[in-house]
Amino acid sequence: MYARFLPQPLELQARRDRVAHAIGEGAVALVAAAPAPRRSVRFRQTNEFYYLTAAAEPGAYVVIDGGTGRTTLYLAGRDAHRERSEGPSLAAEDVEPAKELTGTDEVKPVADLPAELARRLFRGRVAVHTPFAPGEGARQSRDALLNGSAARLADPLGSSVTRESALVEALAKAFPAVECCDLTPVLDELRLVKSESELAAMREAARLTCLATVEAMRSTEQDVHEYELSAVADFVFLQGGAAGAAYEPIIAGGSNAWHGHYVRKDSKLAAGDLVLFDCAPDFHYYTSDIGRMWPVTGRFEPWQLELYEFIVHYHRALLGRIRPGETVEAILDDTAAELTEVVETTSWSRPEFETAARGALAFRGHLSHPVGMAVHDVGNYSRRPLVEGLVFSVDPMLWVPEESLYVRCEDTVVVTADGIENLTAAAPLDPSAIEATMSEPGLLQAWRDR
Repeated sequence: MYARFLPQPLELQARRDRVAHAIGEGAVALVAAAPAPRRSVRFRQTNEFYYLTAAAEPGAYVVIDGGTGRTTLYLAGRDAHRERSEGPSLAAEDVEPAKELTGTDEVKPVADLPAELARRLFRGRVAVHTPFAPGEGARQSRDALLNGSAARLADPLGSSVTRESALVEALAKAFPAVECCDLTPVLDELRLVKSESELAAMREAARLTCLATVEAMRSTEQDVHEYELSAVADFVFLQGGAAGAAYEPIIAGGSNAWHGHYVRKDSKLAAGDLVLFDCAPDFHYYTSDIGRMWPVTGRFEPWQLELYEFIVHYHRALLGRIRPGETVEAILDDTAAELTEVVETTSWSRPEFETAARGALAFRGHLSHPVGMAVHDVGNYSRRPLVEGLVFSVDPMLWVPEESLYVRCEDTVVVTADGIENLTAAAPLDPSAIEATMSEPGLLQAWRDR
């Protein structure tokens, strides 16, 4: 059923060919897979390795020859004990199945890799391109991984060595003449613009995201715990064939939403509060992103509508300006100019609300971040004109610090030839649509009342 979401060998080869062209004749690219987990969990490959091979096996390596693109996949040998415990896996003995899956030219045992690297590197000074940035695994994005690495540097008794830095160090020790180069910028650039096969997976991830958002709306009521809405989303994701959530869900009631990446989810929802819901699945190594807010009672209060409708207006104005050739800066400037009139003609109920709205117009992060294999995906589109195939989040937001209020709405969009495709448009956004959805029976209540 899900085979159509697997990267096809020809596309994988095209990605590796672009890597080979980028590093140049005579160089090699070396990318390591994620190591075998230290506990009994479902293994998830790093995004970087999966992007180049579609191989979801631990402890593997891939070597790409610069210029030619000839590729060798190195796999661990068959582990009968592991397979008896966990089920069959792709091993070095499975040469033809591995070639069929990955489109690589050769498949060899991982034990052969050191000697084969030595033969290449001892012929002369050879550049080895390998990712320096930490590989993204389950529920991980580059920014969070780098923050974690920085935090470990401050721990006098902890280790700040990453798998990637250890590989660079090992290469330098074994082959002193080798020049280690960072492959991360090359892979980031490739991953920034999505192919049609990637978009197919992202459309399905977005569909599940919207279904989960709707079910969370329906299940919301006073005294429901935030984690219960998270459980509703997980059910939708797993039932839809995803591997659970792609990142720690942000489900925050009331002032908890003030913390933009609040993840505790242990509070009860209270009447008079808004709920922030931000949750998407890990669907075949691709995800989506969304932000919706709704009232715990199922009906917006006037002050809530005042702020929420302003953000929705801002959101739609941003969406309407996104197209190929436009720049992020121009879109933000033009939208802020349009919304300035809205701010000035609105009869704000509180002066701090007007201040918050004006602050939102000055904020430069509303076209927020790329989305793809990670929710905060790699690459940078903000310094050049937009092109077809870019996928990013549109996430206008405002803050009212006097009341610890944070209001936003978010969609994931792909740039098309003449504008955008809003991948998460199916989740209710207008207040009337949200209220109508919340009046419908909820999955959580159906479970409780069984």
